[in-house]
Amino acid sequence: MKNLSLQFIACLLTGLTFAWPVAAQTIVATHTIRSQAILTASDVELIAQDVAGAYISLSEVVGMEARVVLYAGRPIRMDDIGPPAVIERNQIVTLYYITGTLLIAAEARALGRAGVGDRLRVMNLASRSTVTGWVQQDGSVSVGHP
Repeated sequence: MKNLSLQFIACLLTGLTFAWPVAAQTIVATHTIRSQAILTASDVELIAQDVAGAYISLSEVVGMEARVVLYAGRPIRMDDIGPPAVIERNQIVTLYYITGTLLIAAEARALGRAGVGDRLRVMNLASRSTVTGWVQQDGSVSVGHP
């Protein structure tokens, strides 16, 4: 105890301060939220608890879409939510293959739901081949290197 007091006084004399532990916060659902629902500020709240892999900021979750059912009082984890879907399953989308200066466009059927930036499997309607690409802002799917 005496040693701790001496360290504290030494820190004060040298102008240093102690970093007091800060209570970690975690985002939890305020009520049960069904999957595919867009989260609003009233759907979530901060609690004083540290949960690994869970969101810690309201601004990160408001406006996102629930990918699974979120239960009241349970932490919202990184894989539980994502950007709102812009493509629905079985929707016809434009598929772009981009490499260097070559650009090929084709129609494809979405094999799942996805938001901007998500990976999505699509089936090229002309060749019936299945490829995986990334959903673009305009709702198209891009494969290859942009």
